[in-house]
Amino acid sequence: MIAIIDYGVGNLFSLSSSFKKIGAEVMITSNPEDIKNADKLVLPGVGAFGDAAEKLRNSGLDKLIIEEANKGKKLLGICLGMQLLFDKSFEYGEHNGLGLISGNVIPMENNIPKNLKIPHIGWNALKFHNASPLFKYINEGDCVYFVHSFYADNCEDALIASSEYGKQITAAVAKDNVFGCQFHPEKSGNIGLNILKAFCELGD
Repeated sequence: MIAIIDYGVGNLFSLSSSFKKIGAEVMITSNPEDIKNADKLVLPGVGAFGDAAEKLRNSGLDKLIIEEANKGKKLLGICLGMQLLFDKSFEYGEHNGLGLISGNVIPMENNIPKNLKIPHIGWNALKFHNASPLFKYINEGDCVYFVHSFYADNCEDALIASSEYGKQITAAVAKDNVFGCQFHPEKSGNIGLNILKAFCELGD
């Protein structure tokens, strides 16, 4: 069973539908017992980092996610959910993340060429940096769908893929049992479904 964690800021329905499309058993839940009993966890997210981090803290789900990840349970963060895996974000202030992956989340503004639009919206090709089981069914150069104005920086040790948008922007990370995609697999057609399929098979 895969638990998609519902803390009030996720793209839950389309994500759940994508997992069901590949035959995965999935639930959307905020129940701590469901999260503890799940085989794998998915942390989605859309919106502002500070608001999302506060919702996690207020619900106590932040500590639970950290505990489950530290036990070795497979965890996938998507978009803002990936950014929450890092130490800190500088989105409209300074906010602490879950600290499961080393690095910070910084604005695209003043870090990419001024002629490029922010937010970064659209399809971009993946450049692989390290081998990852998350990519077992896709190829370097395959395109995935992004919507974001901030990105993870100073996370070279965990970097498994980047995408070019005026510079190489962090697209996916992995550290042991913790994975993150800045892009939206659930909006990335068959390529995205194949990434979710690979996540479902981790540890099997």
